[in-house]
Amino acid sequence: MNTRGRYPPGIGNGRGGNVHSNPSYHSQSRNPHYHHQPQQPQQQYMQRPVQNHQSQQQQQQQWLRRNPSATTGSSANEVEKAVQPESADSSSQDWKAQLKIPQADTRYRTEDVTATKGNEFEDYFLKRELLMGIYEKGFERPSPIQEESIPIALTGSDILARAKNGTGKTAAFCIPALEKIDPDNNVIQVIILVPTRELALQTSQVCKELGKHLRIQVMVTTGGTSLKDDIMRLYQPVHLLAGTPGRILDLAKKGICVLNECAMLVMDEADKLLSPEFQPSVEQLIHFLPVNRQILMFSATFPVTVKDFKDRFLEKPYVINLMDELTLKGITQFYAFVEERQKVHCLNTLFSKLQINQSIIFCNSVNRVELLAKKITELGYSCFYIHAKMLQDHRNRVFHDFRNGACRNLVCTDLFTRGIDIQAVNVVVNFDFPRNAETYLHRVGRSGRFGHLGLAVNLITFEDRFNLYRIEQELGTEIKQIPPLIDQAIYCR
Repeated sequence: MNTRGRYPPGIGNGRGGNVHSNPSYHSQSRNPHYHHQPQQPQQQYMQRPVQNHQSQQQQQQQWLRRNPSATTGSSANEVEKAVQPESADSSSQDWKAQLKIPQADTRYRTEDVTATKGNEFEDYFLKRELLMGIYEKGFERPSPIQEESIPIALTGSDILARAKNGTGKTAAFCIPALEKIDPDNNVIQVIILVPTRELALQTSQVCKELGKHLRIQVMVTTGGTSLKDDIMRLYQPVHLLAGTPGRILDLAKKGICVLNECAMLVMDEADKLLSPEFQPSVEQLIHFLPVNRQILMFSATFPVTVKDFKDRFLEKPYVINLMDELTLKGITQFYAFVEERQKVHCLNTLFSKLQINQSIIFCNSVNRVELLAKKITELGYSCFYIHAKMLQDHRNRVFHDFRNGACRNLVCTDLFTRGIDIQAVNVVVNFDFPRNAETYLHRVGRSGRFGHLGLAVNLITFEDRFNLYRIEQELGTEIKQIPPLIDQAIYCR
């Protein structure tokens, strides 16, 4: 349990008040040995301010005698202000001035992330150290999904949240998770489950960055890495564990990952975690948690399987649905009707005509990924590729290098459709058109992250034409034929 004091609403500086500037509030309101003093008679009450003022003057004179240099370059009035008790309030915002806030992102943003209620992060009475991490991460104010979910998650309620790709879901669950962790209790208190190894690495990194001023130990564990290293790491304190279901379940069954005090389970990309591939592991893992655990489920798509799981495992969940429409407002979608043998030539034309910051190109099979990456390299463009059959170390290196801008183009399978957040990606190309609407939605959501503009180009063969029409109908979106010239303003502002 967090033992920090909290201001009541409206007290302290800033919209949410300040959690550290009045230590006496904490000691008085929560100390069972604190006794309220009876009110003094009126005459004595009138005399006390004078006595206080005299004692302040004496303290000030003593302080000046001990620190003669303190008067240099400052007036007596300024010194007097320095010893006034009100200075605690005026200095409570000094921490903001010390923050290393990154340069503001001035790119255009759509209302997917700008249509907020106007809340501030300080309105949620978060720990100051957590607020420092939030602002230093570059977050200015909560996005719509963060406004809806953070205060509910802090109350301990189960949540079923649906929001578009790239609108801030990760921070929507990481912030309340970090807030509720007690760093003095060296047990696993939060588990974040994700379906892919890359997403586990990304999520744990977000937690580390947001919680860098907290004393919280974050660990990531996935399949394909050394089990021995994970076992050794779990002998050290771990407060938050992010990973894939199979590996965490394996560690729990071995008795190394102790979860009997884990009060929060987060399921990111919950629909994928409830697919036949993962659902048995997820359900087994839940039995290792305490009965009064809190479950938060986040995704952009929720198939029927989610309802059955919700009815069995969530207690009166708070349902959030911000999916009035399925695709992001800032992504323009085109199709180019081509023959299979024309696809590489068409891609070459796109590279020469488009203003690409970074692009992700999707294929439907591992073999096609490697072949296409080879072709793109032969055309003279920088290109990486990634798929599930690569060694984990190689996958990690490609993901890290592409994220840091070492290469402009990445060819991949649907391994990369889930949750991967690379801000510089402004173009997605479906070299092979996906087979269903859900995959299409997640693929194009890799561009236009956090309300920015993006472009999705689909290469359509004769066999794909029915799929194209069906996906348009299911998503309620329009995929237009590609024009001879694409205006840069629709994906580069």
